[in-house]
Amino acid sequence: MRVLLVGAGGVGTAITRIAARRPFFEHMTVADYDLGRAESAVAALGERGDRFSAVRLDASDRAAVLEALGAHRCDVLLNATDPRFVLPLFESALAHGAHYLDMAMSLSRPHPTRPYEECGVKLGDAQFERAAEWEAAGRLALVGMGVEPGLSDVFARYASDELFDEIEEIGIRDGANLTVDGYDFAPSFSIWTTIEECLNPPVVYEQERGWYTTAPFSEPEVFDFPEGIGPVECVNVEHEEVLLVPRWLKARKVTFKYGLGDEFIGVLRTLHMLGLDRTEPVSVRSGSGQAAVSPRDVVAACLPDPAGLGERMHGKTCAGTWVKGVKDGRPREVYLYHVVDNQWSMREYGSQAVVWQTAINPVAALELLADGVWGGSGVLGPEALPPRPFLDLLTEYGAPWGMREQ
Repeated sequence: MRVLLVGAGGVGTAITRIAARRPFFEHMTVADYDLGRAESAVAALGERGDRFSAVRLDASDRAAVLEALGAHRCDVLLNATDPRFVLPLFESALAHGAHYLDMAMSLSRPHPTRPYEECGVKLGDAQFERAAEWEAAGRLALVGMGVEPGLSDVFARYASDELFDEIEEIGIRDGANLTVDGYDFAPSFSIWTTIEECLNPPVVYEQERGWYTTAPFSEPEVFDFPEGIGPVECVNVEHEEVLLVPRWLKARKVTFKYGLGDEFIGVLRTLHMLGLDRTEPVSVRSGSGQAAVSPRDVVAACLPDPAGLGERMHGKTCAGTWVKGVKDGRPREVYLYHVVDNQWSMREYGSQAVVWQTAINPVAALELLADGVWGGSGVLGPEALPPRPFLDLLTEYGAPWGMREQ
């Protein structure tokens, strides 16, 4: 297997550090708009970097992506960029005849008149519209294969296959007790993506009603997270699992709730109120005249790079899937989860917990594809594939998962 990894930020760099320890691939080309960043990711691997190379690549340039896939003889494109680059990379992989993996799906657009009641364009719609072309080409686009979405979807499929006869609700619940020394506000993940998913109308699925939307940060609940994290208030957030799980699994309801905290929600509301969440460029004065800049890009530029916060970060992050239903005629409720301690991930891999937890899942998926354990064609979510091999491999990687009876 020869892989083109596009994106050498926090998650992309963590991917290289995890993959370097596994023998399943022949070569991985690490591509980024910032060549220095790609080169740093490869250099940091030391002696383990002999199967890696670095190149400069603009992810929005379809012709350049096609050229890179051909020049490096890549049969898989792994997308580790933010969601705005999903479609050009997805389409380039199909045009080249490569398989494709991503960790976030094509962007949504709110309903023009009823954004908090009805769905407009949903996350991933633009990708699923091309499913027949991928199937006809005999190529696989495995979408949403990070931690959330990704591992959370694998948990949902495992619960459906082995733990329940009927499922009332599948609810993704994410929480952490992470703190960052020296910063009043320092998100542990891409602020661009965080703004996108937190300020868009959250989507909920109900079997009787289908997909519908609510207001941002709606329906707060306190969820008790394992391994010392404890109770965290979680709110509705737009996320891919709600769009993926019902395509393959039967559940009366599917939700996603994220533990953000009052302070974080307050900052996001302020950014929205000031228009600083917008992606459309505005004209501003600069030293060389007028310049067109995206307000959201300015916000991202003003905040610390999440990938560089590991040394200052303390605590744990938890991703998991809560499932309620019936097994053998009796009510059952479980929480399947994966916890990463930042001190451990920094010591073992030099990557902070949130980006490392995201990165391990596409690497494990690539290994299953390389070994022929996972396969298929078309546009598939993680819940379309057998869960047990993935969960076993995750444990083999030294990242065991857990299950708590509620």
